[in-house]
Amino acid sequence: MQRIMETGKIRIKDIAVRAGVSVGTVDRVLHDRPNVSPKALEKVKQALAEMDYKPNMYASALAYNKSYSFYCIIPKHESEAYWAEVEEGVEAACERRRDFRISFKVMYYNRFSTETFSKVMNECMRQKPDGVIVVPSELEVTKRFADQMHEEQIPFVLLDSYMPDLKPLSFYGQDSFCSGYFAARMLMMLTPKEKEIMIMKQTSKGKVASKQQENRETGFRHYMKDHFPKVVIHEVDLSLDDNPKVYDSVLENFFTAHPQIHHCITFNSKAYLVGNFLQKSNRRDVQIMGYDMVPRNAECVRQGSISFLIAQHGYMQGYACIETLFNAIVLKKEVDPVNYMPIELMTRENIDFYRRKNIG
Repeated sequence: MQRIMETGKIRIKDIAVRAGVSVGTVDRVLHDRPNVSPKALEKVKQALAEMDYKPNMYASALAYNKSYSFYCIIPKHESEAYWAEVEEGVEAACERRRDFRISFKVMYYNRFSTETFSKVMNECMRQKPDGVIVVPSELEVTKRFADQMHEEQIPFVLLDSYMPDLKPLSFYGQDSFCSGYFAARMLMMLTPKEKEIMIMKQTSKGKVASKQQENRETGFRHYMKDHFPKVVIHEVDLSLDDNPKVYDSVLENFFTAHPQIHHCITFNSKAYLVGNFLQKSNRRDVQIMGYDMVPRNAECVRQGSISFLIAQHGYMQGYACIETLFNAIVLKKEVDPVNYMPIELMTRENIDFYRRKNIG
């Protein structure tokens, strides 16, 4: 049968007339309610196709008059850190959708403690949220709660570290391996004749904070092995178990012992620890490359002690995670399962044009 295109708003009454059924039957079909015979269901579906009917999901969701609670499980952090940007994005997205009665709660765990992650996730699950954004801990620990969320039909979005075995609704973050590979390429374009470079790490009991940082370093080392195998890579650990007051002396001792090193890199968001030291010690022949557009990093870029920053768009990630939950849970839409964020290089020349809040 030839499709008949209707103009203007299509009413339930119009659908009922075309299908030859009651208005109540059409209403039950549109809202996926029971007590519709197979024959009537087929008639309504045919009428909807002929009329090219597209439901107004926003209006339906508003009319449903339901409230939704979304939880965000992220590492405990300092102010003006990468995770603070994520939180701001989450808050902005929830504010945009306030007409749909969406509330959110942020809960924090110690990135180096699976016990605190389990405690926070147990509390989250006790609250019966409608959707969850989670920065995963170790795979096996996170899997326990992922399995529970699947069992209780609670959609969840992974942020920062992609663990496909957990079968999340969606993922947001950079391709960490590619990001590290890209960082190495940019660094060596800047200094192709360097024979030694330094990696600044921050560990606790010998462990870095996330799988993402591990993957960045793996990508970095792969590039170096493939293209600059003779470059010696030194590691300096500004341990999170030490008092930060000792960091400057650790760096002073290292650069005094290695005067030939002029370039460093870190895969976390604290390149400013080295950048600030370089400014205080007036070492103008050394620069560091790092991650994340946090204010202290950005200021070091402007002052010249950080050469490059790779932006992760934390605000965008937090915002997009809420939008994904909103589209999947409230509007019943399909969402993209994997969402890799852009790998962007910030320098002194373009850092002030970085648009943090460019969604919505």
